[in-house]
Amino acid sequence: MKNINIINEKIIPFDKIESWVNSKKLTCKTIAFTNGCFDILHEGHIYSLSQAAKEADFLVVGVNADSSVKKLKGEHRPINNEHKRSLILAALILVDAVVIFEEDTPLELIKKVMPDVLVKGGDYTIETIVGAKEVIANGGRIVINSLIENASTTGIIEKIKSL
Repeated sequence: MKNINIINEKIIPFDKIESWVNSKKLTCKTIAFTNGCFDILHEGHIYSLSQAAKEADFLVVGVNADSSVKKLKGEHRPINNEHKRSLILAALILVDAVVIFEEDTPLELIKKVMPDVLVKGGDYTIETIVGAKEVIANGGRIVINSLIENASTTGIIEKIKSL
C-alpha cells in the first residue's frame, strides 16, 4: 500500500523550509533548488525537474504564489491555484519539497535554502538568475539546463483557445 500522506508532507511552509533543509544537510546530503510557476505541468517541466533532481540528493522546488504569477504572466493566470500546483509537484517522485513564495522573485527563499546547486532553464544566464550570486558566494554552483522546444504553458493555453 502506498503512503499518499507523504504528498502533503512534501509541501513545506516558507517559514519551515530552512529547518527542513538544515536537517538534510546535517546528514551531508546535497540540495538542489529550482523554481517556477508550473501552472500547467508539461514535458518541459518534467525534463527540467528531472535534470535538477540529478544534481543533488534532494530537490526543493519554489512555486510562485498566485499573486506573483499574475504579475509575471498576466491577469488571467494562473490557471491552477498555488495549492493545486504545489500538490501536483509534491506528487512527483523527483521532488522532495515544495515551497510557495509570495515575493516577485525567489531570492529570500533561495537565501533560506542556500542550495548546493541552483538550477534554471536555458532561457536564463548566470547574470540573470536570481540568487546565483549568493549561491556561488556560499560555495554552490549554477546549472542551466536546455529547454524542450515548443513546450510551454502559454502554448498549451493558446492551443486550447483555438479549439
